Amino acid sequence: MKALNIGVLLGGTSSERDVSIASAAQVVRALRGLGHQVWPLDTALGWLTPEQERAMFEARVGALPPSGNTDQHAFLPAWLDLGRRQIDLWFLALHGGSGEDGRMQGLLEMTGIPYTGSGVLGSAMAMDKDISKRLLRLAGVPTPDWLMAPASPQEVERVLGWPVVVKPSKQGSTVGLGVVHGPDELAAAIAHASCFDDEVMLERFIPGRELTCPVLGQEALAVGEILLRQSEIFDYEAKYQPGGAEEVFPAILSADETAEIRRLSLLAHRALKLRGYSRTDFRLDPQGNLWCLEVNTLPGLTAMSLLPQSAAACGMAFDALVERICREALPDAVSK
Repeated sequence: MKALNIGVLLGGTSSERDVSIASAAQVVRALRGLGHQVWPLDTALGWLTPEQERAMFEARVGALPPSGNTDQHAFLPAWLDLGRRQIDLWFLALHGGSGEDGRMQGLLEMTGIPYTGSGVLGSAMAMDKDISKRLLRLAGVPTPDWLMAPASPQEVERVLGWPVVVKPSKQGSTVGLGVVHGPDELAAAIAHASCFDDEVMLERFIPGRELTCPVLGQEALAVGEILLRQSEIFDYEAKYQPGGAEEVFPAILSADETAEIRRLSLLAHRALKLRGYSRTDFRLDPQGNLWCLEVNTLPGLTAMSLLPQSAAACGMAFDALVERICREALPDAVSK
C-alpha cells in the first residue's frame, strides 16, 4: 500500500477514553513504521502537538474507567476543517460512546474521506445491545435471554433466574457491568449501570468458558479463550490490568467447536451489517452450548488486546494487521 496521510482519531469523551489512547499509541507507532504520515487527533481536544502526543501515549490504562467523562455535552468538531492537512484516511482508534455508536461515523461521512471500521448503521446497531441481540436471534445466532430495566425482582427471577448480568445497553469494555446474585442486589446494580447509559439491560448469566473470535474483512481469525484470574466476569480491570486474565490463542477446542464459533462470528458480523473488522464474544456453557454475548465494532488495539493476539496466532504481525485494517477501508485503487 502506498504511503498515505492518515488521521488517527483517539481519546474522546467516553468512559473508554484511556483504552482508546492506549490503542492509538500502538496504531500511530505502527503506521509511522510503515511509512505513513500520521496526524493524531483527540476528538475532545483537537489535533495534538508532538508534546501532547508524547505525554498522552506514555500514560497507562488505569484500574478503573475515567470518571466524569460522558457524551452528554456535544463538542464543536472544529477539526472537520482540515486546513492544510490532506487526509487520505481516518483511522478510528476510538472506543465506546460517540466514537463507536455511529455518531462519529456520521461526522466522518460528511468529510468524504474513507474511515476504518463499520459505517453509521452497523455501528449504531451493534452498540445498542437490545437491538443487536434481536437481530442476532433473527439471524440464528444464539444469545442469552434478557430484559430491559425497569424490571422487578419477581420478573427477573421468572424470566432469567439468578444470577443475572446487569449492564448499560450502550457501553463497551464492560464499563458499568455487574453480576447480581439475588433480588437484594438488583436495584443498586441497575442504579450503577444507569450512571453510564440511559438504558440498562438485564441478561441471564451464562456460566462456562469465555471465548472470542475476531473477523477481518470476510475472514474469521483465530478463536481465543480468556481465563479469568480474579473475577467471574471479564470486567474492565481484568481486561486492562496485568494478572487480571490470561488469553490463550488459539483456544483449546475441538475442530467442530472452533468451526462453529468462527461461523457464528461471521454470521453476527453480517447480520449487523458490519465492515472492516469486528470481534464477537461468546460463552461456552457446561452443556456445550455456545452463547453470543456481544459484538464489538472497534475492538481494542492495545498491547493486551484480543484482536492483535488473534491475528498473531494466524501469523499476522501487529503492523500487518493495522495495514490490513486500512486496506479494508480504502477503495481498491488506493489500497494497492
